Amino acid sequence: MKVLVCISNVPDTTTKITFTDNNTQFNTNGVQFILNPYDEIALARAIELTDGGKGSVTVINVGDATTEATVRKALAIGATDAVRINAKPHDAWFVAKQIAEYVKQNPFDLILTGRESIDYNGSKVAGMVGELLDIPSVSIIKKLDATDSEATVEREIEGGKEVLTIPFPFVAGTAEGVAEPKIPNMRGIMSARTKPLTVVEPVEVKSTSEIISFETPAPRGQVTLVPADDTAKLVDLLHNEARVI
Repeated sequence: MKVLVCISNVPDTTTKITFTDNNTQFNTNGVQFILNPYDEIALARAIELTDGGKGSVTVINVGDATTEATVRKALAIGATDAVRINAKPHDAWFVAKQIAEYVKQNPFDLILTGRESIDYNGSKVAGMVGELLDIPSVSIIKKLDATDSEATVEREIEGGKEVLTIPFPFVAGTAEGVAEPKIPNMRGIMSARTKPLTVVEPVEVKSTSEIISFETPAPRGQVTLVPADDTAKLVDLLHNEARVI
């Protein structure tokens, strides 16, 4: 089985977010970037499915040279090899198009993504890749098992669970529960230095969106603490200050 795992280079969740150029560009100064946590889940499951010589795991990232530390971490975790599409990821359409064009030339049995990236939270890439390749795609799966010719996936839906059997090839966006993220050991870290990392130039893609501006959430308001036994004061504050009752 040949598995392709799509990975993103995202800001650490503890990063203080700021913007430049009149709030049109993300300020990367001093920002610590990490492997997208949902993509780590996808990578962990891919490694489990191919463990023991059952296949190979390739990771693919759309990003410039600054993302190579993240790509090398994926190799240290256990990926067989890596591909970096040498371009900044403008939007989900651009990323999906780059991945799909690579897969058209280098077919895979299974393509995994995280359910979303933690920077834009779009959940778009998996579906777009499936459409561009004209193969099935399923998003936000909670379980993934595979045989030689097909896979069984499980999704949570309103009021229950949905179980699907899908023949290869297909695309899946993974969520919590599919696998536990793996921590690279020293052997993995050392071997990552010599594993193949292929840099591919991007295909031309017509832009379909433009970022007008970013803005940070409004700061939290002042919190007023009310003793648990002082319900009269609570009611007064809700009525006269918050004006919600």
